[in-house]
Amino acid sequence: MTGKVLVFAGTTEGGAITDLLANAGIKVHACVATEYGRTSLRPNPNVEVSAHPLPPEEMRALMKEYPVVVDATHPYAVRITAHIKEACADTGAEYIRLRRPESFATGDDIVTVDSIDAAVEYLKGTEGNILVTTGSRDIAKYTAIPNYRERVFARVLSISDSVSECAKNGFEGKNLFAMQGPFCEELDYGMMVQIDAKFMVTKDSGAPGGFAEKVAAARRAGVTIVLVGRPQEELGTDYRETAQLLASKFGFACPEQEASSEIRTLSIIGTGVGPGTGLTSAGAEAVKDADLVVGADRMLQIPEAAGKPVLPEYMPTKIFAYLDEHPEYRNIALLVSGDVGFYSAAKSMLAKVDPSEYDVSLHCGISSVQYLCARAGVPWQDVRLISAHAKDANIVGNVRRNSAVFTLLNGSEGVRKMCKQLTEYGFADVRVAVGCDLGYPEEKFLYGIPEEILSSDLGTLCAALIFNPSPDGRNPISIPDSEFIRGDAPMTKSEIRALSVAKLKLCEDSLVYDIGAGTGSVTVEMALTAYNGTVYAVEKEDAAADLIEENKRKFGTPNVEVIRGLAPEAMKDLPAPTHVFIGGSSGNLKDIVACVLEKNPEARIIVNSVTLETISEVLELPKVCAVEQEEVVCINAANSRHLGRYNLMTAQNPVYIAVFRGKSA
Repeated sequence: MTGKVLVFAGTTEGGAITDLLANAGIKVHACVATEYGRTSLRPNPNVEVSAHPLPPEEMRALMKEYPVVVDATHPYAVRITAHIKEACADTGAEYIRLRRPESFATGDDIVTVDSIDAAVEYLKGTEGNILVTTGSRDIAKYTAIPNYRERVFARVLSISDSVSECAKNGFEGKNLFAMQGPFCEELDYGMMVQIDAKFMVTKDSGAPGGFAEKVAAARRAGVTIVLVGRPQEELGTDYRETAQLLASKFGFACPEQEASSEIRTLSIIGTGVGPGTGLTSAGAEAVKDADLVVGADRMLQIPEAAGKPVLPEYMPTKIFAYLDEHPEYRNIALLVSGDVGFYSAAKSMLAKVDPSEYDVSLHCGISSVQYLCARAGVPWQDVRLISAHAKDANIVGNVRRNSAVFTLLNGSEGVRKMCKQLTEYGFADVRVAVGCDLGYPEEKFLYGIPEEILSSDLGTLCAALIFNPSPDGRNPISIPDSEFIRGDAPMTKSEIRALSVAKLKLCEDSLVYDIGAGTGSVTVEMALTAYNGTVYAVEKEDAAADLIEENKRKFGTPNVEVIRGLAPEAMKDLPAPTHVFIGGSSGNLKDIVACVLEKNPEARIIVNSVTLETISEVLELPKVCAVEQEEVVCINAANSRHLGRYNLMTAQNPVYIAVFRGKSA
């Protein structure tokens, strides 16, 4: 294969692109500034090496022989890049900039400056020891820091020129480390602890320079990072893009392209509570191994993500769209808050991921459930788990049935809403433990009755444990008629109510309509049964609707929504029901059933009738609507009453209970 390329190397990427070209049979002339730089290049018969700074004339002469130029110099070598571009313009050589991706590290512990001079000015006003990792070239500038011989510790390359430059400026003995990087996090951390560093000065040297490990180590050691930002330059291409460009130009197979056809790795990682406080060691390793870290801004602040390419995004469609546009990222870490198995964004990601393209693994995190239960001294195996964060939840209904309930909440407002509901619906004396900003330095743990919690200062991220010493897990069906606030509105008797609700076959999370709800007796029993669902009580009479509101409060069913109006018009904007009870239709039975089936063709419907006119209408439903009749039951109930020494039976009106289901059910 023919072709000649001039590579300005001296970096990890420069060595790699030289290897790629030479192994493909391309003649390469690699330029490095020193004999030490030669060590970054592997011997290859297709590679010639210049190991000295090139004067302009020699640079131009080489470009005439090697018409394609790859500039893989360090991102901070601005002056050299300018000379290379100028020489390419003069000679007509093709210029390709291989640019190391930026790390985008952010956080309150990072002070970004635009030059080493600016870093020195900042450090002049500080106290404490400083680890300098910016090399020997500008080491003289740090002598402007007061008491620099004691405060400043330099880490440079282990070559004589670097060590001599440091010694000439007073950096020697315990204040000088001569070492070849990049270094692991543990070595960086140990070095900072050893010198009792309070500050570290570094450049954004990316993954090849061990930048992520330096940032992670500094955060572990409580060291402030003084980051010398990269000089602004025109956009270039990263290693993968450069390799693909050269492979296309010279017609050879690029290993990077072959790798792109392989399945990618997606690790969905629960970061637990706090700023990575609940991240497991397996999760941390998965983040460190990733070449792209994805998640909400708050989660990207964990030390393990420092210095890596990041995508601040949490919407699955946008994440996968970005990954489709960037096939160069093969090993992706997706960060989700808490644990991957408890009301986590992991669920929606798993629903969207294509298993033919991604090998998916999940890493659990220490969730707020485990953390708060541990703080409260409660085994979480005995706790009912729900979430009222960004979704509706009947906290009151769950507290009624359980001795301990855990719930996620919508911040401080969610806590206050919960405490008000507990007080309003008869649970003013339960004990509440609230955890705010768990795992963060500003963490709060509050304990008391709802009224006490209401008057407390709360945090931003909130969860709660509610303790009920007298849970009521009894079947709620067939509440005595006398317990309801009735007024003059009609009420379905307890015997009819019990059988009607039983034949509906409600689930705990059903969404139910009660049409012609009257006093709300059926509404209340359905709401107590479907305590994690919602019951919409549709009632045309205002007086009756007021009674439903009163019974809603008395029986503690905040999952009841009272809809004032005549069906079916009043039902138009309601969500699709799973179950429907029709106790009164005002002559609109067919239209009501048609409206229900339009929303959910598989709805289960119960119609109660007292009059013969209504039962005849009911029997016609399968002919005019897409329903199947399961059964019609006639109930003749009688109740005993005392008359002197005797018990006499008083009969109620017979009631017909008709059961229908949508034909597609």
